[in-house]
Amino acid sequence: MSAVNLTNVAVLDNPAAFLSPFQFEISYECLTPLKDDLEWKLTYVGSAEDETYDQMLESVLVGPVNVGNYRFVFQADPPDPSKIREEDIIGVTVLLLTCSYLGQEFVRVGYYVNNDYDDEQLREEPPSKVLVDRVQRNILADKPRVTKFPINFHPENNENAEQQTPHSPDHVTETRQLPSSPDRGTETKQPPPSPDRAAGTNIKGEEPPLSTVPSVCVQ
Repeated sequence: MSAVNLTNVAVLDNPAAFLSPFQFEISYECLTPLKDDLEWKLTYVGSAEDETYDQMLESVLVGPVNVGNYRFVFQADPPDPSKIREEDIIGVTVLLLTCSYLGQEFVRVGYYVNNDYDDEQLREEPPSKVLVDRVQRNILADKPRVTKFPINFHPENNENAEQQTPHSPDHVTETRQLPSSPDRGTETKQPPPSPDRAAGTNIKGEEPPLSTVPSVCVQ
């Protein structure tokens, strides 16, 4: 049984310009007190064929985590278009929201994202060079893919247990959909990468520094 359950993710400010920050209102419940913070990450999949184009947009620590219901707004900068191949900016890709405890990922939410021009004429006759400031993104908020992984939330209670191996698809305990805001966007136009894809580091292989975000306990 998981010590933390993700209860809802609301995608805010959607659709939005490609260069606008991402905002998610995340709600979760904690069933047992935890000594360490939860780590939330947001990763933008820059290419369906090459994970080196993935960009970690933000990584934050949320805590302390006592028993109760919590809610906070997770904000992240948009991806750097200079690190995305021109042919991959327009079209469908994936956004990955993950949460880990003590370096162990226990939940992953994958969203399809459709990027297209905000003008019909540009959509019908796209310029040879992508006009990033005219690109609009639409997160398909009502179709998230949620995957949960079993982890040890209290290793201090089981010091003599065998060391856990990293999770694989065989360790997935549940895949479901979260309630969320209605889809306000257009249909996808091409086969996107899978929302189940594991989150990676950014193109340079460097993770951004962690910051701490307060969460509000909802009584």
